[in-house]
Amino acid sequence: MSNFATGAPPDAAPVPYRDTEEPAFPAAADRSQWRYRPRRAFWRSRLVRAVAVVTLLALCALVILALVREQTGTRGFLVGLGLAVLPVPLLMSAFRWLDRVEPSPWKNVLFAFAWGAFAAALVAILANSFAVRWIAATTADPDSADTLGATFVAPVVEESAKAAAILLLFLFRRRDFGGLVDGVVVAGFTATGFAFTENILYLGNAFGEDQEFGASGLGSVTAATFFVRAVMSPFAHPLFTVLTGIGFGFAALAPRGKRLRRVLLPLAGLLLAMGLHSTWNGSATLGGPLAFYAVYGALMVPAFGLLTWLAVWSRQRELRTISGVLPAYAAAGWLAPAEPLALSSMRARQVARSFAARTYGPSAARAVGEYESFATTLAFLRDRARRGTAGPDFPAREQELLHHLWQRREVASPALTYAARVTGRAWAPPQYLDYDGYNPYRS
Repeated sequence: MSNFATGAPPDAAPVPYRDTEEPAFPAAADRSQWRYRPRRAFWRSRLVRAVAVVTLLALCALVILALVREQTGTRGFLVGLGLAVLPVPLLMSAFRWLDRVEPSPWKNVLFAFAWGAFAAALVAILANSFAVRWIAATTADPDSADTLGATFVAPVVEESAKAAAILLLFLFRRRDFGGLVDGVVVAGFTATGFAFTENILYLGNAFGEDQEFGASGLGSVTAATFFVRAVMSPFAHPLFTVLTGIGFGFAALAPRGKRLRRVLLPLAGLLLAMGLHSTWNGSATLGGPLAFYAVYGALMVPAFGLLTWLAVWSRQRELRTISGVLPAYAAAGWLAPAEPLALSSMRARQVARSFAARTYGPSAARAVGEYESFATTLAFLRDRARRGTAGPDFPAREQELLHHLWQRREVASPALTYAARVTGRAWAPPQYLDYDGYNPYRS
């Protein structure tokens, strides 16, 4: 019997071609062994990297929060913190919704948020302050130094600092970075964290100004700043950085041999992000209120709509990838025929988990959710192998995922088949009907 996985080693476990055959796999591994993990040297281990990253981000957090508190004062810092946190859950929920098909690990998105809030914000506040002072000393014009810094220096510094988080995840978490959606989500979380810290600074300074001049209510500087930054344009920083994320997403889709494309696409996205950011800042500092609202209506809103459409289209494309790849595994006997139809529908997935919970309890629903996650990862892995981006360990990773699918198949397969029929994605046999005691389906 031949292996289903292309390029599988001769001693790999055979893949059944009928549902009645059992694969020659040992018992299911524990949760820590769900994913294939090649051995690494100690200095490259995840524990060492995790400790280094957490230490770096903690130090950056202490420094940036101390700097912001020094500029705003304690009361201004607390007011800014309370107001700046309000748009964060909305933005994070939107990006997590977009990432529902194959959710990125929480540690990745939390790293992205923390990098934006602490590391990128610290680099930005130090570099921008230095650049403004240097321009002011060179030109002997402090007012123009602030304008030039906000229009030309800040976009370059801030977008580069935020792009560093995307680059790190692209290089060191490559397995979790498979396409456009991953790039958009990572960029969105990074920019949300950056905007959070920046809003603390702006809102805290506005509150201090109001305290100095005795302003309060809707006419205060704090209210105006909150409206512009948290109500009118909370998506501004995510919009800029998402362009960089899209560049990395396209680079992730490029074949491994296309190294030049993998470099140029992220750079193109970064330059677009800098350009849009510079236009946005320049409209506020150079053109006045009319120019600001003109850029907001003519550029920012359409760009936000276009990128939203692209992100949703990419999410639907992921579902189409599942429906296009998994039928091959169904033909090989790994999945029931209706399972690819259910797995390519978010509603059917939810129905399957609910059915398992009602029928067998919470543990069954958890098993179905795990099955859906493994099947999704398997579909994307094989799609990357088809495009030449899966890597040399593809056969081992494929066998590992098939292993875990088979261990949960007894519970998950009936639930997904039921969900496919209930949601209308698969044909369901007709009900047995009685007509005055006569049933034509009975023999």
